[in-house]
Amino acid sequence: MPEGRWPVGLQQLEGNRRLSSLALIVEVDAGDADALSDALLAHGAMAADLQDAFAGTPAERPLFDEPGTDGGGWRRMRIRALVPADREVAALLAAAADAAGLAAAPDYTVEVVGDADWVRRTQAQFEPIRVSARLWIVPSWHTAPDPQAINIRLDPGLAFGTGSHPTTRACLRWLERCVAPGARVLDYGCGSGILAIAAMKLGALEALGVDIDPEAVAAARANAARNDAAARFSDSHAALDSQADLVVANILANPLRVLAPVLAAHCRPGGRIALAGILAPQAQAVAQAYAAWFDMCTFDEDEGWVALEGKHR
Repeated sequence: MPEGRWPVGLQQLEGNRRLSSLALIVEVDAGDADALSDALLAHGAMAADLQDAFAGTPAERPLFDEPGTDGGGWRRMRIRALVPADREVAALLAAAADAAGLAAAPDYTVEVVGDADWVRRTQAQFEPIRVSARLWIVPSWHTAPDPQAINIRLDPGLAFGTGSHPTTRACLRWLERCVAPGARVLDYGCGSGILAIAAMKLGALEALGVDIDPEAVAAARANAARNDAAARFSDSHAALDSQADLVVANILANPLRVLAPVLAAHCRPGGRIALAGILAPQAQAVAQAYAAWFDMCTFDEDEGWVALEGKHR
């Protein structure tokens, strides 16, 4: 899934600091905007910005977000996603729209973005994040604020999972609560590898991260090495030959529903599962998809995102 607004891999950029990119611009109903922007990031966009589609027109609706007031909400939103110049924009958008559950990819326009120092710009976007009393996410270029804490040093690469998104933080807190010494953990849709790495630092015996994106697998392996964590990572096409005590999947609602039989098969009886990347209106449908194997309930809700957990019967 989907995270942060500038998940760019610094190691990939250090050798060529000034890069040209494309801006993919689409307009969607407000209810689809978060899911589509997160899906764009998950499928290779380097950044995504949301704004009122009617900004600068008489129909613009300013939102002040003051306590006790209702800003009315934007009806249509414009997503501006930064895409590497060598990516096929139409294919990226089609894949993201499908993952976000849209009936069809929206119309789009493309603009050429001028050169920019993406290394410096990326660093400015990320600060250390305190997940809990003992768990921090620390960008690789920062000093850990609390050296005594469990610090996950991270360069997200072209992959989801910087710790800034509420779904990732929810999964990290779930792992902190559930990982016991000797646990075997499966992180399906691992992105940057943050959850599998956290599992190992929290005492798991084994942690395997799986992702459909080879760039995510590469970023996850680099992050594991940076953290001296023995987590393993593989492409989603590789066979999984064991069952895990804990399965965590921070993806999006529609892929989670499709993956229900797969994830259930790789969670041992009595094991637990955590699902995130689910918007509140989607939670019931996702829970129902897993009801044949798990007793599901909500364990976290933040900024409209719901995280579910269940115990395998």
